Amino acid sequence: MSRLFRDVEGGSRCPHGSVVCIGAFDGLHLGHQALVRHTVARARALGVEAVVLSFEPLPREFFAPAAPPPRLLLTHAKAERLFDLGADQLGLLRFDRRFSSMSAEDFVRTVLMGRLSAREVWVGPEFRFGKGRAGDIALLQRMGAEHGFGAGEIEPFLLDGVRVSSTKIREALLAGDFDAAAELLGRPYAIDGHVVPGKRLGRTLGFPTANLRFAGKTPALSGIYATWVHGVGDKPRASVSSLGTRPTVAGVEPLLEAHLFDFNGDLYGQRIEVEFVAKLRDELKFSDLPALTAQMHRDAEQARAILSQEVFA
Repeated sequence: MSRLFRDVEGGSRCPHGSVVCIGAFDGLHLGHQALVRHTVARARALGVEAVVLSFEPLPREFFAPAAPPPRLLLTHAKAERLFDLGADQLGLLRFDRRFSSMSAEDFVRTVLMGRLSAREVWVGPEFRFGKGRAGDIALLQRMGAEHGFGAGEIEPFLLDGVRVSSTKIREALLAGDFDAAAELLGRPYAIDGHVVPGKRLGRTLGFPTANLRFAGKTPALSGIYATWVHGVGDKPRASVSSLGTRPTVAGVEPLLEAHLFDFNGDLYGQRIEVEFVAKLRDELKFSDLPALTAQMHRDAEQARAILSQEVFA
């Protein structure tokens, strides 16, 4: 049986029962990790499967397509990390018009009971679900008492007395505070994916890049950064990266372009991870390509200096 599913309807995926947690899990920060680990522990104790339910697209992306919230973690990376945390199955439920009109009660009956045979359901603080966000922990507990499953809400995850949230991580990234973001995430902030071909303009200008696309999602960052690239050899590679729409060359979709220092290999199709260390500047529109190239040399020099300090710190 595939460990990933998208549909809310269908046959039972967990005939022997399951423990389920539900959430957007964007960023998969320390609070999310605590919820998933608790779910996995309860599933192991009961001898049933641990199921994580999330949504694709995220509800806020569906309801505000013209101004979607910045995505902290792309779908494939989220799935991999959830499985690494011990999830046996992952439901990336299709959040479309039909799903958005499903009542909270129908969601419980169709998905939690019919599809997953839930024995326990766990959610984070203030979690809401169903049409009009009418469902909450009280509804889960009431229906659970009627139909034979338990429901619980984990405590907020606090760091230095402050609740960890995706919003705070976005704020830290926007401010260029990657240390704060890493504390909230439990790991350095990074974007990963398979390298795709670009227009090769960077190579023409003397700065070949490994390019990652965002599959229609809005990134949480924009600008020029000192970065480490993982997945090329056995050590991180120092690099300078641009994340944005490339206004000087009339770009449209967001693109992450990483220039690896002292590297000439072909990375097309390879999976890499770009770890962000420091912001150098905002994305700018230059008058011509020579002006852009001159600034790229300055950016590269600054990034090398920052990353060399990290190595020897």
